[in-house]
Amino acid sequence: MGLRSSVYKKPAQLRSMIEPGLITADALAAVRALVAPGVTTLELDAAATALITSRGAVSNFQMVRGYRHTICASVNEQVVHGIPNDRPLVAGDILSIDAGAELRGWNGDSAFTVIVPGEAPEELVAPRRRLSEVTEGSLWAGIAALSRASHLGEVGAAIEQYIEANAPDGGYGILRDYVGHGIGRKMHESPSIFNYAVPERGAEVRPGLAVAIEPMVVIGDQETFVEDDGWTVSTVDGTAGSHWEHSVAVHDGGIWVLTAHDGGAEKLAPFGVVPKEID
Repeated sequence: MGLRSSVYKKPAQLRSMIEPGLITADALAAVRALVAPGVTTLELDAAATALITSRGAVSNFQMVRGYRHTICASVNEQVVHGIPNDRPLVAGDILSIDAGAELRGWNGDSAFTVIVPGEAPEELVAPRRRLSEVTEGSLWAGIAALSRASHLGEVGAAIEQYIEANAPDGGYGILRDYVGHGIGRKMHESPSIFNYAVPERGAEVRPGLAVAIEPMVVIGDQETFVEDDGWTVSTVDGTAGSHWEHSVAVHDGGIWVLTAHDGGAEKLAPFGVVPKEID
């Protein structure tokens, strides 16, 4: 059975997603500017909350039943859905921050990974830095694939291909149980966007589609478990993880990354893709 036509949004609806996307981007930028040894993820959460509310928006993470924070902050072996806490960050930690904003009933969702700066052993930092770089690169490879794809399955295949081509010997693990999603009136909508090749072609890529692409990659085995807090997803083998995400709209003129101020132009240039603003 095909997707309901309501999954594909009208141009005016896509335009309504631009501002919450930019608020999300600015909230993440505010958080990133504060990342340093000794800072807690609760402090980062407060900064994201202040930015989002100052722009007249609300945290869509706080609208998820049972979740009370604006960001998810995942450290080291935690890959996604980490709960902000009072543990001071340490130089060399790998930190993934995920956040979203809702404005006038429309949503943005984005994530980045950063290595906490400061003096730390290079043998610890180097593989974590490379993991984040490859994960981010795979995100942009997936977005570039979206610009040319006929079906969403091509996006997951492009993400996996990029990771396999750029991972060190031994490869990386790509989380299988957590995937990207549609976005719009709700933060999580159909369809699903896998971060790896699947047999199914997936939803048709055509104007009106809005999706959040979010590869989640780990240094070791992809097997994870949910910690006792009921949220935090951590690797079973204790190896580090990375998470990058952007919300992207497909429209008559091409694609536009809603959670990037330049629509993704800088990062898409190496892939030969020029994003187009939504008319």
